[in-house]
Amino acid sequence: MFATLSDRLTSTFKNLRSKGRLSEADIDATIREIRRALLDADVAVSVVRDFTGSIRERALSSEVSGALNPAQQVVKIVNEELVAILGGDSRNLRFAKNGPTVIMLAGLQGAGKTTLAGKLAVYLKDQGHTPMLVAADLQRPNAVTQLKVVGERAGVPVYAPHPGNQGESALPGTSAGDPVSVARAGLETAKSRQHSVIIVDTAGRLGVDQELMEQAADIRDAVEPDEILFVIDAMIGQDAVATAQAFNDGVNFTGVVLSKLDGDARGGAALSVARVTGKPILFASTGEKLTDFEVFHPDRMASRILDMGDILTLIEQAEKAFDAEEAERMATKVAEGKDFTLADFLVQMQQLKNMGSMKKMLGMLPGMGQMREALDNFDEREVNRIEAIIQSMTPAERDNPKIINGSRRSRIAKGSGTTVTEINQLLQRFDGAQKMMRQMAKGGGGMPGMPGMGKLPSAGKRAGARQAKKDKKMTPQQRAAAARKAARGEAQPASNGSAFGVGQDQTPDLSNFELPKGFEKFLGK
Repeated sequence: MFATLSDRLTSTFKNLRSKGRLSEADIDATIREIRRALLDADVAVSVVRDFTGSIRERALSSEVSGALNPAQQVVKIVNEELVAILGGDSRNLRFAKNGPTVIMLAGLQGAGKTTLAGKLAVYLKDQGHTPMLVAADLQRPNAVTQLKVVGERAGVPVYAPHPGNQGESALPGTSAGDPVSVARAGLETAKSRQHSVIIVDTAGRLGVDQELMEQAADIRDAVEPDEILFVIDAMIGQDAVATAQAFNDGVNFTGVVLSKLDGDARGGAALSVARVTGKPILFASTGEKLTDFEVFHPDRMASRILDMGDILTLIEQAEKAFDAEEAERMATKVAEGKDFTLADFLVQMQQLKNMGSMKKMLGMLPGMGQMREALDNFDEREVNRIEAIIQSMTPAERDNPKIINGSRRSRIAKGSGTTVTEINQLLQRFDGAQKMMRQMAKGGGGMPGMPGMGKLPSAGKRAGARQAKKDKKMTPQQRAAAARKAARGEAQPASNGSAFGVGQDQTPDLSNFELPKGFEKFLGK
């Protein structure tokens, strides 16, 4: 969503890095580019004005002028101000001390409240809670049915005593039901069934109106929610500010949830809502799956916008997706020097798929904004093709790819629906990965002398050559003394006037040293 904004800001900062010191004109030009980038991203004008004003004030202060690298200091200031307008510190949900925690969802129709109710339920269930969904949206056609389907996919119960509006199949003159009564009854049911959390899905409108606000306020008064989450479509641009302000005045929500953050719109809503309403952004919906849901961290989002990556979120997703026992088994296998096989590679690929979209994961790495075109052209189905190829192999072929000859390659290609060329490319890439794993098992290829890093190629030869040159420069007496001390395990002390540890004016004591037969002729008298 923030691709365009990120590219504009990155380009602006790149021009700064070539300058040793920044003049006022340089800072004004930078602020001007930042202002244009934010306005193009549909950020509210008032937010842009405050944001650029703060940056200019700090950039002209001694904070930048006295810095060793002014350009990096400006980037640091922009990052801190971005974190500030995104809400500062992240906040968790507030849970009730007694009884079930009540979470009410509010927002316009089409913002994604019903789907988000299922995502929030999955998130809470993973944390050990027992959520229940309450279908209080009786106005939108088939909203109750949709919530039941979402609840079934999420594996959580849905309280839906009224079918709601059935669209064209609804009988003329039938009542749409009372959402306030449904919400109140849902709370009582949750208490009797000992659910720890209930999530109330409320109705929306195509626009803000008085009837919508009155109904939302009545439901709020009936269930007294611990959290009122305002769900907003992150793609609606500057209109997000007016909508958020209206809901804040009407129901006084406690937190914001951004939906459709995976869209390709300009994303001004995310940079405007928190500053305008003063309410924190708690969660973000990043895809269509029920697991595409994450806690919103302002500092991490600011890092993504500035193309600094989001390694912490990537690590958290990896911890959820990867099997700890499998990782331990793989680490033990590498440590013992056993070969990395295609069967191991298949397991790693399957766990990688559990993390979600490869594009999203790669996009969280620092500097990947410069490879955006390559990321956009990346085919997610490539992982499925690799999985199909390996699954078409026999166990013996997975353990020893060297036995895969021409006829075997043809069979594997037919079984996986690929070509022999794709089989060859996979085997070549795997051979490189296998060599890398072997190198890791041996201690890597780092600098000589560093623990666990192995030696550089020919490092031992060079060290031996240097020692040979050193020995040639020593006198026979010095070589004999060095041999005697080496036999006793003593180190050679350094002394003034000699680079080899033995002074030029020192005569070694050879009285107790037994020389090899015939060696005496090499010693001076």
